[in-house]
Amino acid sequence: MELDAGFLSRLQFGITIAFHYLFPPLSIGLGVLLVIFEGLYLKTGNKTYELLTKFWIKIFAITFGMGVASGIVMEFQFGTNWSRYSRYVGDIFGSALAAEGVFAFFLESGFLAVLVFGWNRVSPRMHFFSTCMVSLGSIFSAIWIIVANSWQQTPAGFHVVDGPNGLRAEITDFWAVVFSPSSMIRLAHVISGALILGAFVVMSIGAYYILKNVHADFAKRGFAIALFVALFASLSQPFLGHYHAIVVAKHQPAKLAAFEAVYETTDRAPLYLWGFPDDASKSVKGSVAIPGMLSWLVHGDANATIPGLNEFSKDERPPVAVPFYSYHVMVALGMYFIALTLIGAILYFAKRLFGLRWLMWIFVFSVIGPYLANQLGWIAAEVGRQPWAVHGLLRTDEAFSVSVAGGDVLASIIIFSILYAILLALYIYVLDRRIKAGPGVFEGPEETGPYMPEAIPPYLEASPEGGKG
Repeated sequence: MELDAGFLSRLQFGITIAFHYLFPPLSIGLGVLLVIFEGLYLKTGNKTYELLTKFWIKIFAITFGMGVASGIVMEFQFGTNWSRYSRYVGDIFGSALAAEGVFAFFLESGFLAVLVFGWNRVSPRMHFFSTCMVSLGSIFSAIWIIVANSWQQTPAGFHVVDGPNGLRAEITDFWAVVFSPSSMIRLAHVISGALILGAFVVMSIGAYYILKNVHADFAKRGFAIALFVALFASLSQPFLGHYHAIVVAKHQPAKLAAFEAVYETTDRAPLYLWGFPDDASKSVKGSVAIPGMLSWLVHGDANATIPGLNEFSKDERPPVAVPFYSYHVMVALGMYFIALTLIGAILYFAKRLFGLRWLMWIFVFSVIGPYLANQLGWIAAEVGRQPWAVHGLLRTDEAFSVSVAGGDVLASIIIFSILYAILLALYIYVLDRRIKAGPGVFEGPEETGPYMPEAIPPYLEASPEGGKG
């Protein structure tokens, strides 16, 4: 049986990105929370904020390492499985990835050692500056990756030249590439999703400690800060998602039609809250919809026309089911995050939040939601882009390496999947140990130092000659 190398290459890349994308959003979200925790410690001198900073630095470092390792594998696949794609977009992607290396990776790597090992070895302000730089570096990394990905969605600032190895895109305006029509709104959408994930992870572990009646002050302070970060980010998502959808409607109308299962060009297009798209009948069965809502959201006019998939030739239409379900589940999860964090904030001000054990259990398990939402958002964006690797320029079936056999790709999928499963199990095992150990009983050089509350030196009052904070 001849295996489809193109399909298997897509499957392998999808598995690799799905695994990789477990870690960068958490690094970004935790990085911002670390800045808040340490900033509050510097401002107040409260030792609980110190413990929060040190505890989450360990989690951040483990997550950051996993993100870097899994990302390297992804970039290798551009050369092995996607050589025609790499030739076509090499000028564009090379610039964006080089910028990531210079502006993000060096920044993160340069200050990461100070962040992880610098407590009591550099001044408090220097350590806080390092925390800010690592957090900024993780955001810069997201910027350049999203710039590269957004160029695939809405190409700009280039021309196509016919070289000795075939057609390829060359940059004519670097800043037009950076600010391609979809890049900034996608960046805001992704960063907001990362903040939600980081905050829900902190709340999940805080709720676990509260239920176990351990590390109470540590858990409640961290939970409260994360709750309001999550509330802010959750409330911003409907607006960001709305403007993102407008950009999609303008530049990738077939993708929007797939998101909302608009088979035929429609006036007063409905917004489906749920349903089951059926390609055969070109309808959404069992649907719950708001008439005219999609037209109003996109054009500000409930009677406006939304182009359907019928406007595009069959070989240029994305599949409907996967983008539709992933998009709608993501939106439903976004509504859940808003409701849960609003309830949490109201109960916090009523001083009842931490006494409701059933709600704490909900927060413990709700951490699954942001992971799922981030993955589904990526699936909706990438599957909705099909059949294009670069929208309107390069088809996906023209982008994979023809010299790689399907059997070879299948073998590498099996090997990578086993390795990813082992790495994920190790990551969860290490996290579980850290969480159960709690703040203040970690092993390592800090065990006899600042992690032990009774041994914590006066961080803000240490003697300068000792070189400590």
